[in-house]
Amino acid sequence: MIDPRVQALCDEFGIKIVDRHSYPEPGETRAVETLARILRRYGEGHLRLVLSTLAETDNNKGQLDEVLFWAASDMVRACPEIVERRAGDWLAMWDACPVGELQFVAQDLRGVVPLRFALGGMIYERVVRAFGQRASQPDLFDDRRRA
Repeated sequence: MIDPRVQALCDEFGIKIVDRHSYPEPGETRAVETLARILRRYGEGHLRLVLSTLAETDNNKGQLDEVLFWAASDMVRACPEIVERRAGDWLAMWDACPVGELQFVAQDLRGVVPLRFALGGMIYERVVRAFGQRASQPDLFDDRRRA
């Protein structure tokens, strides 16, 4: 049974949910329970940001799986100031990020470290390239610190 909120959000972002026995094509997922867990843990607004980050950028629809959803969730949680204050730049960074290649590289670490964390670290390195050191620090965009 698919949580109707997950179904509605996937429909909104053009992500097709496929049967768990099917191999998903680009823009499709079978990781609905992962989406439901993210929804339960962090709320609808957070899941909406995760789906927006992946669905509204060009390089990120190839393998919408559990690992990518959790890694994107971790990045949204790690960088709320960027997501909120520089949403266009956030999406541009994800557009430029070769997520599929990073997912492929992360597979080498299967059984050594959780793939979610391996992928998240590689994506965070791209965040730092785009936004500078301490990109996840809330005070990064504090106008008082720049003065």
